[in-house]
Amino acid sequence: MTVTDRFLNYVKIDSQSSEKSGSTPSTAGQFSIAERIAEDLKKIGVADVVLDDKCYIYANIPPTPGREKEPKVGLIAHMDTAPAFCGTNIKPRIIKHYDGGDIILNEKLNIVLRTAEFPEITKYRGQSIIVTDGTTLLGADDKAGIAEIVSAIENIFKNNISHPAITVAFTPDEEIGAGVDNFDVDKMRTDYTYTVDGGELGELQYENFNAASATITVNGNCIHPGEGKNRMKNAILMAMEFNSMLPPAQIPAHTEGREGFFHLTDIEGNEEHTVMHYIVRDHSKEIFSERKNMMLRITDYLNSKYGENTINAEIKDSYYNMYEKVKDHMEIVERAERAFEKNGIDVIDSPIRGGTDGARLSFMGIVCPNLSAGGHNFHGKYEYIPIESMEAMVNVLVDIIQG
Repeated sequence: MTVTDRFLNYVKIDSQSSEKSGSTPSTAGQFSIAERIAEDLKKIGVADVVLDDKCYIYANIPPTPGREKEPKVGLIAHMDTAPAFCGTNIKPRIIKHYDGGDIILNEKLNIVLRTAEFPEITKYRGQSIIVTDGTTLLGADDKAGIAEIVSAIENIFKNNISHPAITVAFTPDEEIGAGVDNFDVDKMRTDYTYTVDGGELGELQYENFNAASATITVNGNCIHPGEGKNRMKNAILMAMEFNSMLPPAQIPAHTEGREGFFHLTDIEGNEEHTVMHYIVRDHSKEIFSERKNMMLRITDYLNSKYGENTINAEIKDSYYNMYEKVKDHMEIVERAERAFEKNGIDVIDSPIRGGTDGARLSFMGIVCPNLSAGGHNFHGKYEYIPIESMEAMVNVLVDIIQG
């Protein structure tokens, strides 16, 4: 099976995670794709495949005779897709020999992937690109990574390629920050470990955001508006006031590179009670701490203005910058660089404006940089991935394994 066919099979399985579930995994669909992946691994010849009751897959491939003492290699990808946009009933479509122009995703709904908005797509002129129908995300994050890992293992088996010991793992609920909550570190005791969860072909990432979630609860006092003078406290307006006190230029729409941000993900409520959820991000440990303190200072100020416990802020760290751990193990990065270069791919050394399972794993004892999977515009209707990028990543993974 080609990596493209495998990818198309995976994206048709609805495996969105859910922050509202409270179960592990957060959705039943993740077990559906996990069962398919486990079956595929067994079909290509992997004998030691375990799918546990928390929806984690661990698969071990013993070394070729004579390579038992060499460092072990690990590859990881996540099975869930983001809950931020519709991931049900995905209808992927292949644009063969892309002509470099705008792509009509859905003529009826007038949804167009425009080069003016996404100019980087023009570099794939002449290639074959997989797109959505404009009503769902695609799921290349991270089903492309899964397909590439499984296909790389298949290539090694089919071509009798010599290799050290290999462990691959697939995790649930990465998109809601719970991807390694129940990860069995003892089953991933490898020397060179990578997540395959990046974007453009060639990305090699070993810096990521420090991350936190913030829940801001606003308690108002709802009174009939005709009798509200000096007594009504509108929770919606106070929530808006809280948000207005955050730096307006420090949001995702106005930041790039290592610049951090505050991101209001949702707001729900009424005059009596309103709740806002934020994510807070920064590459700098010091600035990250200051961002959280800023939210607490705003909370204190508004409580002094409107009364004690009007505003409550619950801030919880999610993950930290993996560079703190990777910097002492750059041989892991160098192994990946050699594999990209061997395949004629320019390495894109850029910080992740997000996080991966590898960020948290790096602080759990498994130093784990992130590799490209090849896709673009994750988490939305304009997501796409060139087939040639997936094929190239299969070869890169084989070379990383070989060393």
